[in-house]
Amino acid sequence: MNRRRFLVASAAVTGLSAADVLTAGVVVDRIRKQVGVPWREQTVDTFKAGGPDTPVTGISTTFMATFDVLQRAAAAGKNFVITHEPTFYNHEDQTKDFASDPVYGAKAAFIEKNRMAIFRFHDHWHARRPDGIMAGVIAGLGWEKYRSAEGRGFTLPPTTLEALAADLRAKLQVKTIRVIGDPRLPVKNVAYGPGFNNLQGAMRTLARAGTDVLVIGESREWETIEYAQDAIAAGQKKGLIILGHAISEEPGMKECAAWLKTFINEVPIEFVPAGEPFWTPKT
Repeated sequence: MNRRRFLVASAAVTGLSAADVLTAGVVVDRIRKQVGVPWREQTVDTFKAGGPDTPVTGISTTFMATFDVLQRAAAAGKNFVITHEPTFYNHEDQTKDFASDPVYGAKAAFIEKNRMAIFRFHDHWHARRPDGIMAGVIAGLGWEKYRSAEGRGFTLPPTTLEALAADLRAKLQVKTIRVIGDPRLPVKNVAYGPGFNNLQGAMRTLARAGTDVLVIGESREWETIEYAQDAIAAGQKKGLIILGHAISEEPGMKECAAWLKTFINEVPIEFVPAGEPFWTPKT
């Protein structure tokens, strides 16, 4: 099917004339105007498949454009996927080193067959004020009223480390949550670091006298994890909760879908969860 025929087919789906069919480039232009921060010259927020001329039949937002997410989006008639994380297994989405890999090949072939476009929305969604990812997380946890002056700090009703972990597990539907610290540790002041946390940032946060618990997406086990263990062994009353990168940020892309709906109304928009990739044996 050539581009003209696809425009006509897209028009039939969306109810627009062929000349007025929404393209992926127009969507991205609107995002750039609405996000509220200057667009960076150096950024990973670019097209990873398809391109600005791709006619859009529907939009799906997701934390990560896994093959499963792409299949569900295509089945629902959404051919433009806006993803927070890479599509092709590395930060820059460089594919030359595995161009002959069968898994990459199957995914790329599916994208082409279904005339999909994929755009990464990472740097500027984080740069937005408030941070788009954190806005979704806070809403999902119901922590709006507990936010402290520190941007990622929260003063919660008194609880314990174990109870806090259980609450996070329930609200975010975490299957493989990991916790370091005394389960009975009294907890009130919590810092939330979505996604990857480097050692320097985690050290600064845990070193604050007012931080009882640091909640993160992930970190290297020989860095932040070891540091938290040593802090506790040194007598500090601290806790660390590791949710997993995907689970710690995914509510932010649900927030993104709601935000897009405020200035895009030509096509349907939905959030497609990538979900937690891990599971734990029941016995």
